[in-house]
Formats: sequence, structure tokens, C-alpha cells
Amino acid sequence: MKRLVLGITAHVDAGKTTLAEALLYRTGEIRKLGRVDHQTAFLDTHPMERGRGITIFAHQAMLEYQNAAYTLLDTPGHVDFSAETERTMQVLDYAILVISGTDGVQSHTETIWNLLERYHVPVFLFVNKMDLAGADAAAVLSQLQQRLSNRCVDFSDDGTDAFYERTALLEEAWMEHFLEHGCLSREQLSKGIASRRLIPCYFGSALKLEGVDAFLNGLHQYTLSLPYPEQFGARIFKIAADEKGNRLSYLKITGGTLRVRDAISYTAGDKTAMQEKVSQIRIYAGAKYETADSAPAGTVCAVTGLSRTYAGQGLGITENGAEPLLEPVLHYGIHLPEQVHPTDALKQLSQLEEEDPALHIVWDEQAGQIQMQLMGEVQLEILQRLIADRFGMKVQFDAGQISYKETIAAPVEGVGHYEPLCHYAEVHLLLEPLPQGSGLQFASSCREDALDKNWQRLVLTHLAEKTHLGVCTGSPITDMRITLCAGKAHLKHTEGGDFRQATYRAVRNGLRKAQTVLLEPWYRFRLELPTENVGRAMTDLQQMGADFQSPETKDTGSVIAGRAPVAKLRGYAAAVTSYTHGSGRLVCSSDGYAPCQNAEEVIASIGYDCDSDLANSADSVFCAHGAGFVVPWNQVEQYMHLPSCLSKQSDSAPEPETPGRLSRSHYHGSLEEDKELMAIFERTYGKIDRNPQQALYTPKEEAALPAGALEPNYSKEEYLLVDGYNIIFAWEELKALAQESLDSARGQLMHTLSNYCGYRRCRLILVFDAYKVKGQHEETEQYHNITVVYTKEAETADSYIEKATHTLSKEHKVRVATSDGMEQLIILGNGALRVSAEEFRQEVAQTEAAIRAYTAQMKQGKNTITQKK
Repeated sequence: MKRLVLGITAHVDAGKTTLAEALLYRTGEIRKLGRVDHQTAFLDTHPMERGRGITIFAHQAMLEYQNAAYTLLDTPGHVDFSAETERTMQVLDYAILVISGTDGVQSHTETIWNLLERYHVPVFLFVNKMDLAGADAAAVLSQLQQRLSNRCVDFSDDGTDAFYERTALLEEAWMEHFLEHGCLSREQLSKGIASRRLIPCYFGSALKLEGVDAFLNGLHQYTLSLPYPEQFGARIFKIAADEKGNRLSYLKITGGTLRVRDAISYTAGDKTAMQEKVSQIRIYAGAKYETADSAPAGTVCAVTGLSRTYAGQGLGITENGAEPLLEPVLHYGIHLPEQVHPTDALKQLSQLEEEDPALHIVWDEQAGQIQMQLMGEVQLEILQRLIADRFGMKVQFDAGQISYKETIAAPVEGVGHYEPLCHYAEVHLLLEPLPQGSGLQFASSCREDALDKNWQRLVLTHLAEKTHLGVCTGSPITDMRITLCAGKAHLKHTEGGDFRQATYRAVRNGLRKAQTVLLEPWYRFRLELPTENVGRAMTDLQQMGADFQSPETKDTGSVIAGRAPVAKLRGYAAAVTSYTHGSGRLVCSSDGYAPCQNAEEVIASIGYDCDSDLANSADSVFCAHGAGFVVPWNQVEQYMHLPSCLSKQSDSAPEPETPGRLSRSHYHGSLEEDKELMAIFERTYGKIDRNPQQALYTPKEEAALPAGALEPNYSKEEYLLVDGYNIIFAWEELKALAQESLDSARGQLMHTLSNYCGYRRCRLILVFDAYKVKGQHEETEQYHNITVVYTKEAETADSYIEKATHTLSKEHKVRVATSDGMEQLIILGNGALRVSAEEFRQEVAQTEAAIRAYTAQMKQGKNTITQKK
């Protein structure tokens, strides 16, 4: 039995609910046709819907036709409630898009079309109101092909030669089949519709039931049954409450069968793991419902018993849906009655946010009021009444403000460090601008040997869990990619909350350093007015900075279509009504964000002080002398423990110099670099006990020792400790080999270091991390003349080297080869000598060259090289 979910949607006043009534009537689901204007429509179940004559909430009905079961979801058509329409689209198998035969394609029609395309929903078009004067089927079809898709085809005469010929022109394969057989098969047409390569169009009058039967028959013939997996899956598209206050989760079952008392495991919005039992399954038809013991795949139902679900959530094998595209562009403050405490009101109003997540109800500490985001004035009036009916609160809204957003103009690195006593985390983020409308994207390019995968996932979670605010107006940020490029944890002191603090501060730090671009919302509009008022309208639109097309003249007047900033177009509908004496009409729909035309003026009027926003700090916390201290955002780079990620990306671009700190271009493993590292170490961790000159001494810097400085007296052999994985991933030749086989890279490094050690005659200890291997005990093996150590579980190579240098440097000269910035500081503190990975690579290359030269001379019988002891 074919079981499909059909969604019916349209621009307001296109006759969508009337068509739904006609379909229910012709299939025998209702005995009498209801009418919207008579407040008797079967699917307008809420008193506010009946009173206003518009659909506010998505409603469900069931209809059967020729041994097929269809679930019909009636969605709102008004722009202010389009978020409800978008949420419903994520569970549709097919959509019915209703077009007014007299109005044609409206701006909101295009918005709906784009949403259906985004969610890959196949579409059937029904052009309604063809019984009215001015309705022209050919003109409307031409408009559909121009503004929606050139694959729109009139199905009124399907089965005829003319129909097949028109349709075959769309696909080469169809044309070949048509030329060979003289027709197209139903299967070809159905598959074309399912893949959105063919858009069937029907014409009629839903009110007079004209063309409804042909449309219903076309739906049945040209839709395909969908296969479903045997494992349970479902997607929630709506949260609501019944008249008794029971919480309802509306969902479509996308796999298996759902039964009453089934235990459902899911993750709540705050990442809490939940397991709850379904206590009731309801199949709704208008305002009424029937309970069921089970529901198979393809069923749309409402269930009780799930207390923390949310719209768009996937259950079982089904993944969460995509983030909604439509969002409110206005936010309003709520004035509560004197006897109502804000805490109580916020708790009650949060139920509305569960049902409509786009409301974003929050407590604004600075304004001292509850705020919510809305699409427009009609939604505001509906909410005001809804709050009064459900919670008994007669609230008032302020005049409302535009919801701005912020982005950046160029890539920038943000650094966040959080290190009060016994805590540690450092995060480096790369913030890059994306094209308009991209939203926020999060990624990681950090190596796992530098920061464990679990910590990386935690950083990405913290990036996604919060609405990060810009620094100019305190508006949410958008249209950028944030990449975790480096991070550091401490084996003993790091906790999950440390990375939350470091991540938040890193985002804010990057925004403080970036060039901010303020974005404002835009409307796409359609202005219908008498021809004599066109001049006035065009003048107004030009002053608004609007982009619009040349006026189009129609029988009843003129139409101007275009886009303009919400701030300028807001309230203009009243002006249109005034200067056209009630004969003009302005229809708007959201059209995304674009750079603000008067950014400086807006920023000044909002007056946001980012430094006073302590909940969104760009500063970092470091530790010295056993206590944490705050470092301002513009000085963090002088204290950070990891090198900049941006400097790695550009070899040619010099690093900007910070006052009091030498540029990295001045360093080549010099004594000055060691001195600066020592200064950072002592500033952060306090003075060390050993003679600094001894800690910083290397043979190549012998001549650079200050007058009177004593040369260190090492009575025993030299030790060289090598951080294995750090070297492998720092040397390009080993890194490339590791991508194919990490074992091969380790073996090559061991062989190379064995030759190096034999020539230099030092004690070489090569350390590899094995801390992530469960149950791993420390292992030591001898590879020819070098010692290879595999650390135990929960011990990193950093920790092993830290302990070893602390012990060995008391009696031996100790050098450590690593490029780990934090490890270098620890090495200096323990009195050892540090060698960067690049310096060490050069040493090894020089040694190999000397060995080759020695070998060549030996072959010639000229052993003239004396090894340096």
C-alpha cells in the first residue's frame, strides 16, 4: 500500500486551505465543504485561525484514494509564519504548491520554491482561482517557467501527443524514447517528478471543485512509493501542547515501526542523554485524533512521553535535519504585568520557544527585559493573544528593533588561554569570511598528536553550542568559517570547562582583532499600486537604497518588484496605503543579510561597549607565582604558549612586530630566542634555580658568552632526548611517509638517528607517545645504539621528557629536540638545552653528509677524518 506525506503550501490568499478542503471532500474524508471566509474550514482548528482567516499552525489530515494512504499537512501561507512551513518541509515526500491564477508568482512564492529546492522536495503545482476574471493559464505558465523553473509542464492534457512532445524536450533520453515509441511511460514521468526534473502543473478552481479530480488523479498516478529501512527512525518537525497541557512531539516515522511503550533514546538540546517511553501515539485529523498501538514507516503522528525533544531532531537511525534558513529579522522587548516576576514569565514563555525555536526568547541583562525575535507585526499580535490565553499574562511589546549581524572582512587568528591555578587550556582559532548566506561553519585542522581528538571534539562542541556575539553591536556573528588550528592541554590540570573558556575567549579575541562588517536584513518586496502613484513609489525606493526592476504595467495598475533594507522598508506599508488611498499593497518576504548601508550610524545608536560585556570577554587568563592574572586581548600574543597559526600559512609575509617583542624573523635558533623563552617562562612560572647561562649554553654559542661568564663544567656524557612524533610530523619527508605507514616513518627515524648518534657519540633517547593505548605499560627497547621509549597509558612524550630532563640535567648536558612551544618552556625551566625540529633536521643532514664523505674517503683509502669527541 502506497503511503506518502504531502505538504500543501502557498503564498497567503492563494487558496491553499480551500484546495485542502476540496481534496478531503472529493476523497470522502469530510461530508461538507468548509470555507475560510465562513470560518468553517476543517483544517483551521484554532480560534485565531478562524477569526483571521489565515493558517497559523501546521495541521494534519488523512485521506485515502484508490488503495493509497496520504497524510496531508496544511502549512501557513503568511510570511510571518513561514518558519513553521520550513520546519514541516523536512518530513515531506511531495509538496503541493498553490499559485493564484490572478496574482501569479509572488515574492513569497519564490521563497517557498527555494525552500522546497533546498530540502529536495518534489513539487506538484496547482494554479487556483482560474474561474476569476483576469486569470490566464498561458500567461501564468509562462511566468512559472521564467521565475520558478523551465521544467514546469502543463499536465492538463497528459497522455496526448502534444503533451509527450512538450515533456520530451526536457531530457535527451526522453526524446529518444518518444521518437522510438511515440510516448513516455508513467514510470519515466514519475521518476522525473521525484527527481525534480519535471514539475507538473494543473489548473482549476478549488472553491468550485473545478480541476480537483484531475489533480487528485495526477497525484496518485505520478507519485512513487518510498522504501524504508527496517530499523526504527523518525524525524520531529513540530512541538506543541494539547488543550490539557500535554506535550506533543509531531514526527514522521522514517524507518521500522513505532509502538506504544517503546523506549526512545535521544540527546536533548543541552546534550543531556535521555531515554523515555512513548506513552501514546496519536493520528490527527484536524482537531480530532485517534490513538494507535503502533505506527509503521511513512506515518505522521504525535506522541506523548518525550519531554526534551525539539523540532528538526532525528531519532533512531535518522540524523538531525538541516538548520533552518528562514529567521526573524526583528526583535522585541516584552513588558510584563507588575505582578509577574521575570523568572516565572521566562519559564512559561520558554514553552513557546520549544514550539517555535525561531522566537529565541532570552533575558537581556543590559536592557533588563525579556526579548524575543519575530517575523512581523501579524505574528506579534498572534503571540500577544496566545500568551494571554495560555498563561493569563497580558503582555505588551515595545516598538521593536532590527536584528543585525556581524561578520569579518579578512582572515584572522583568535587566541584564548585559560590558566588559573590548577587549570590549563589554550586554543588557537582561524576565523575566515564566507560568502553571504553561508552561516557559521566549524572545522579542525589540528593534528591529533598536538591535541587529542577528544579535546578537539570538545572545542568544536563549544563553538557550536553558543551564540557568539560581535564586538561592534553585540549582534550574532555569521558567514564565517572557524577552524581549530592549534590547541594545548595539560595532562593533570585540564578539565572540560577550561576548553570552554579558552574557546569562547579565542573567538572573541579574533573578532577584536578583525575588521568587522555589520550586516543588516533585507526584504524582497512586491509593490502593487495605481499607475499614477508609480513616480512617488520609485522616488521613495531610491531614497531607501532599494534594488528594484522597472515597473510592470497590468490591467489594474502597476507592479514594482525588488529588494530593500528592512530598516528602510519597515512601516512603508502604511505609507503606501495612505498615498494610494487604500488601493496599494506592499508584500514583503525575508531576503537574507547584506552589508549595512549606514553602519557607523547604527553602531553609534546601539552604543554597545564590548569591553564591558564580561560574559563575552576577549581577554585571557595566565598563571604566575601560583596565581592567575588577566592579560588584555591585545597583549595575549606576548604570553601565548603556542606559535601563531597564521605565520605557518605564509612563509613570505613577515610577522607584525609587537612592542617589546622581537619578530620571529630575527630568530634562527639564536641565544636571543632562548633568552626570550626564558623570560616568558620566568614571567609565567617564576624564577628557576639553575644558572641561566648554563641553561642557555650551546657549543655553537661559545664565543657569544658574556665576559666573565663561566663555561659549564659537564663531567659526564651528553644526552639527547627526541620527541618522536613531533619530529615525524615536522619533517616533510617523514610526514609524507607517515601518511602511508606510521610504522615505516618510525623505522626510518630510528635508522636515521642511529647513524646520527654513532657519529655524535651521545646518549640518544627517542620517545614515542603510547598514552592512548589502553593498558599500555612503559616499554624500553634498544635499537642498535639508541634507546627507544614507548610511554605508558595516560603519559605523553611531553611528560616523560619533562621528568627525564629534570633528573638528567643535574649531572649531564641534556638537549631536547622538539618544536612543541610549551615543551620548550619546560625544558628551559629544567635547565636543559632545546633544539627545534628544523635545527635538528639540519644537524642530522650535516651529519649524514659527513658520514657520506667519510665513507667515500674510506673507499679511497684516505681515512683523514677524525671524529669529534
